[in-house]
Amino acid sequence: MNYLKEIKITEIGDFQIGNVEDKENGTGVTVIISKEGMKAGVDIRGGGPASRETPLLNPLMNPEKLNALVFSGGSAFGLNASAGVVKYLEEKNIGYKTEFTNVPLVCQSCIYDLGYKSSKVKPDEKMGYNACVDSEKNIPREGSVGAGCGATVGTLYDMDQAQKCGQGIYAVQIQDLKVGAIVVVNAFGDIFNGKGEKIAGLTSKDKKTFLNFREEMYKSINSGKDKSSENTTLAAIITNAKFSKAHLCKIASMAQDALARRIDPVHTMYDGDTVYALSTDEIEANINIVGTLATQVLETAIERAVITSKEEIGN
Repeated sequence: MNYLKEIKITEIGDFQIGNVEDKENGTGVTVIISKEGMKAGVDIRGGGPASRETPLLNPLMNPEKLNALVFSGGSAFGLNASAGVVKYLEEKNIGYKTEFTNVPLVCQSCIYDLGYKSSKVKPDEKMGYNACVDSEKNIPREGSVGAGCGATVGTLYDMDQAQKCGQGIYAVQIQDLKVGAIVVVNAFGDIFNGKGEKIAGLTSKDKKTFLNFREEMYKSINSGKDKSSENTTLAAIITNAKFSKAHLCKIASMAQDALARRIDPVHTMYDGDTVYALSTDEIEANINIVGTLATQVLETAIERAVITSKEEIGN
């Protein structure tokens, strides 16, 4: 008996998801907004994260809820996109209530996409604002869109032998429990499916075959050179289950297993690999079940990021 039913990620609850991208320059923004606020946790495994306000998700910190999560390209430059998200939320009077005004609480993580097309154009306040406007339609997209616009994988030899990747989405329901994932795959390493087959990553110079990433990486062991690029895979688990911030951090930690199963190598010093867990706080659920489901849907979302954004680069 199949207990899981595939659903749209927008069926999970009070979330708006929007994307905007600059195809010409190869970068973009994805935003997840909750008007009523969302419980959130985070787990960071990569050695080079570019992030904003992630300390808010520490269980010891106040307040309890987040108003928006932003993924973008542009590396640390892309953190400017959050200014547009804050502006949008302020206009909508969404934020943490204080004596004088509502203060929008926004976390952000960025991928490094500066080597894909142009390093001159990065996500900015306008792009962040426009992603929020797009979220009003609440029609999330997959592929080379949003923060996944400039995403690539298998970047040991930079763009010449890398492949295009992007943004993937997948969600399921089991009884009243709903769990989904949205991921931007911009990995240093290769991507594998559930059968252990390589589906994207480092290729030969003529793009006709895959190379063994580990073997190619190990060749540089005596060269004195570190053949590495800057990367990052970003993911958000979204659920309607009730959890504390501490438990959501644990769910995000469990979901990191999806990256380890689908990406190799992963969590290097050149990745900023970060997984968030977001909750609408609606139903009671077992943390082990939700964490396991989170890992499962994220694995599928990673594969979908490959399938929906296939195109050749470096030609």
